[in-house]
Amino acid sequence: MSVAGILQSVYDSGLGTAIRVGSFLFPSFESIHVLMATTVVGTIAIVDLRLIGYAAHRKGARQLILDLLPFTWGAFALAAVTGSLLFTSNATGYAANGPFLTKMVLLVLAGINMAIFHLTAYRRIDEWNDALPPPKVVRIAGASSLILWIVIVFSARWIGFTI
Repeated sequence: MSVAGILQSVYDSGLGTAIRVGSFLFPSFESIHVLMATTVVGTIAIVDLRLIGYAAHRKGARQLILDLLPFTWGAFALAAVTGSLLFTSNATGYAANGPFLTKMVLLVLAGINMAIFHLTAYRRIDEWNDALPPPKVVRIAGASSLILWIVIVFSARWIGFTI
């Protein structure tokens, strides 16, 4: 089966139809999705600002990351689930939508940025945990993440006006 055929099957599924035609499911999932996305972006922004060099807390970078990470991952999981449910309501439309595709690519790039940070600079966090400003590579990772998440928010919001 082709990609177009799979997308059409998702669109035609009982779940996709129920979300699309019901008066309660789509707005409920969308509200949860937006709230969870806000939590993800908010917690990441707090960490990114610390990585850039703004000390909003009296904690080192490690403790701030450890404190916020469970909230970030929990909210991200719920945002992914609700986003997937929303996708089923118009799989063919979303798959051809520029802002949606941009958002997906940027999410992958944000994940790659995070993975590189955790595999490199975070492994040496003992050397810079309390340093202000942090090393340049840490500031670049934080700034890159913050920029990516801001553009993700813009792309996500743009979807509603183009689908």
